[in-house]
Amino acid sequence: MTPASSTVHRDLRTGRPLWLDRRRPPLVIGRLPPKLECDVAIIGAGISGALIAETLSEAGLDIVILDRRGPAAGSTAASTAMLQYELDMPLSLMAEHIGQDRAERIWRRSYLAVEALRARTERLGLDVDAATRGSIYLDGNVLDRAGLEREAEARRRAGFEVELIGPAELRRRTGIARRHALLGFGNYTADPRRMAAAYLGIAARRRAKIYAPADAGEIDPSNSGVTVRTTTGCEIQAAHVVFATGYEMPKGVPAKGNSIMSTWSIATRPQPRNIWPGAALIWEASDPYLYIRTTPDGVVICGGEDEDYADAATRDAQIGTKCATLSRKLGALLPHIDPTPAYAWAGSFGNSPLGTPTIGRIPGMKNCYAAMGYGGNGITFSMMAAQILRGLILGTGDPDADLFSFHRRF
Repeated sequence: MTPASSTVHRDLRTGRPLWLDRRRPPLVIGRLPPKLECDVAIIGAGISGALIAETLSEAGLDIVILDRRGPAAGSTAASTAMLQYELDMPLSLMAEHIGQDRAERIWRRSYLAVEALRARTERLGLDVDAATRGSIYLDGNVLDRAGLEREAEARRRAGFEVELIGPAELRRRTGIARRHALLGFGNYTADPRRMAAAYLGIAARRRAKIYAPADAGEIDPSNSGVTVRTTTGCEIQAAHVVFATGYEMPKGVPAKGNSIMSTWSIATRPQPRNIWPGAALIWEASDPYLYIRTTPDGVVICGGEDEDYADAATRDAQIGTKCATLSRKLGALLPHIDPTPAYAWAGSFGNSPLGTPTIGRIPGMKNCYAAMGYGGNGITFSMMAAQILRGLILGTGDPDADLFSFHRRF
């Protein structure tokens, strides 16, 4: 009898994200042999699996990557790829929940992850349509003007550069009317599908092997390593296994408060002449919030209208209504932009109580690790996972691993 899949299968996206119409680097995809041996088997070939594979291959480890769909064919293709260090939960509010020291450490590590991703992408010479952007955080029902002021002070205390501006200055700079804003600096954007393929390509040049479609079934951990049996009968002997399966949670792995939600996105035609100066990322201190970014060629991407359910059929039935709402809100906020969607899609994503990921050793599964990038900063958390898991697998450790592990106490 062939084993069942080790992860929960989900319909992760519907519609057509703009990234699917943009070329990505070609990859060599292998067919599974009956048996394999490796240092690390990574389950998932999205952006998390790609960054982890590249990082571990640089350390000289023998890597096998499995994906039941194919590289960057799941949630990665639906990402809007706003690669921010600024988390969904404001620093000032996070400090109230878990204490100032831990909150500041989480925010600083998020900042370092964005910096590392930018530096690594540039060092490796990867063409991923990347750009460095500031951010415009608008007042809303989570933080009003006074709340933005408190948030600015919390970020300054933690060492972040910020600027508070009022309605007149914001309108002069962006055309946005009647809002207060907190400006941040040093965020990042990219084509997520191209980025995942580029990092997988680097790992492959270091002899990492990519197999798809390949669905991991039975996982048998022991003190000496892990045996992975795919649903087609291939047996893989690995010293370590990493689950980088995005929002298809591994069966038997503690949820740690994580849940699945639904979101919607649109993208316009290219309109470079209409883009606001600096093309800063725009998002709101609201729940749910609207978020907006641009591509280097002037496409405006807008997302939000999130709902707290995971059912794909319910999610997909609302694509027309939700995307019409996004278009209307985009046009109202930025009157000089043509908000007509050229692309519209829906997707499932993970949420967590603090908007932070779960990264580390899986309790009760020796030599098994998970990179569960739950929260609104998925690709930022993917880079963080690559750094932390490298330290755990190589035995060098990581100073912030306790903040994101399955054993954290908040």
